[in-house]
Amino acid sequence: MVVLFGLYILLRLVGLTQFAVALLSGTGVLGLIIGFAFKDIAENFLSSLLLSVQRPFKLGDIIEVEGYLGVVQKMTSRATTLVDFNGDHVQLPNATIYKNAIRNLTANPFMRSTIDIGVGYDADFDHAQSLALDIMLSHPAVLDDPAPQALVDSLGASTCNLRLYFWVNSEVNSSLKVSSVLMKRVVETFLVEDIAMPDDARERIILNPETLKKPVVPNIKKSQSNSEINTNKASSESTNDDTSSDHDEIREQAAQARDPEEGENIL
Repeated sequence: MVVLFGLYILLRLVGLTQFAVALLSGTGVLGLIIGFAFKDIAENFLSSLLLSVQRPFKLGDIIEVEGYLGVVQKMTSRATTLVDFNGDHVQLPNATIYKNAIRNLTANPFMRSTIDIGVGYDADFDHAQSLALDIMLSHPAVLDDPAPQALVDSLGASTCNLRLYFWVNSEVNSSLKVSSVLMKRVVETFLVEDIAMPDDARERIILNPETLKKPVVPNIKKSQSNSEINTNKASSESTNDDTSSDHDEIREQAAQARDPEEGENIL
């Protein structure tokens, strides 16, 4: 601005006032055009500087921004590259990351998960809660501190809905896998203890009873004894109850993947 103002004064002194006005006007328009054209580039560059100074995450961290969840692979002056849990590369502009909420799943590996299960209104709710709590406490992947909880969450049309809260170490165990195992064990235990889990009430209207055929009811055996169920549990747990975390696998995929963007890594 000082140079342009000095050039304007010089041109006025030599009698080129109109030329000075035209020069300043053209320079201003050109500056506006360049400013609008490079707005996003400058914004991303400044955001990359601020992110590199503040460091809300580091390489290898699992973060979620704008609905994208993945492992941080690289950050350049323009964008940050994430490798999501499908193995896809996602490049997010640094300005988008800086201006939005960043959820860092690696900073605190402890993660809380929930399971919803409905029991009949004729069931003993205290007994059902106690059984569900014992199942969570007996699983090695469920943390003792914070302690798990089994609470009555809501009253449905035909069930009293329980919500189970438990914590896992996401770097060691997968919360999705642990939820799957706990749901199977809760259902098996409730069946043994004769705790009903009915579906929503429905009204059936029979228009022409004479044309209806008698439904074929399969011959379902009654509940097995506790010893047989425990044996079946032990055999199934060895094959289907894998609760290991997937974080290391995603990090290995990110390390072996091709670099989708050239540029110096600033993290």
